[in-house]
Amino acid sequence: MQTVLALPDLSIRQLEYLVAIAEEQTWADAATSVGVTPSALSQGLAELERRVGVPLFERVGRRRTLHPSAGVVLDHARQVVALTSDLCRWADRMNRADEGALRVGMIDIAAVNHFPDVLQQFRSDHPLLDFHLRVGPSRPLIEALSVGQLDLVVCVQPQSDISGIEIQPLLTEELSVYKPGGGSLGKPAGWGPWVLFPEDSNTRQIISNALNHKGAPVIVVADSPQPEVLKEMVNLGIGWTVLPNAQAESGPRPLHPSIVLGTRNLVLATRRNAAQSPSAIALKELLLKN
Repeated sequence: MQTVLALPDLSIRQLEYLVAIAEEQTWADAATSVGVTPSALSQGLAELERRVGVPLFERVGRRRTLHPSAGVVLDHARQVVALTSDLCRWADRMNRADEGALRVGMIDIAAVNHFPDVLQQFRSDHPLLDFHLRVGPSRPLIEALSVGQLDLVVCVQPQSDISGIEIQPLLTEELSVYKPGGGSLGKPAGWGPWVLFPEDSNTRQIISNALNHKGAPVIVVADSPQPEVLKEMVNLGIGWTVLPNAQAESGPRPLHPSIVLGTRNLVLATRRNAAQSPSAIALKELLLKN
């Protein structure tokens, strides 16, 4: 007979306290963010630590900081708090019989080049919806999705699975090499120097791997998360770049077409098992159908 594991009696409030401690600069700020006194926050976290049964905090001088073993508990807390917030917003919309709010994150090329018609149609179909669109790099958007600040995200496919996040493929786009003035690229050993996306971005990792595979030196003289800036740096002769064709070869001062270096996948990311609103489901269907 299989032994049934006794589950600790954890409260959502205690998990919310732990998330606040991780995200705020001080314990006083964390207490303010969740609307309790520092004493109540400390007592709640002490009880959480007792019930989980592993150290969550350690002292560094006079400060209490998160213990290395708290990482798994913190990931669990973030997911539970985010999913509970989803459920509360869903229940509130059902009770008030309105469309509520939808918070969407997209990288720039998704919002401007690939899905502007989808966004326009969606806004036309849902005129009463409180719609918020955040445009930014993939990594911060995924982080905002994980903690419940966004409801769905269109971004570059992460390099590895992310706990609590569900990924659905949308499209594959080509990444090409562009040099100042255009013309023949020559042998890869002579390519560069480069102006690229920041080192911690998913696209930068794809580009660096592809250049290494070609035998091209990856000497980076400038970086920017904004493709328009990289494009202009090439036009100014500062360096070579690798960009999605749709961004490099359109708009003012387009770059000259060049060879395809590789591809990247754009995906739709949502929180796994979240209570999604009808408007979120409708936008997902439009994006996946496009």
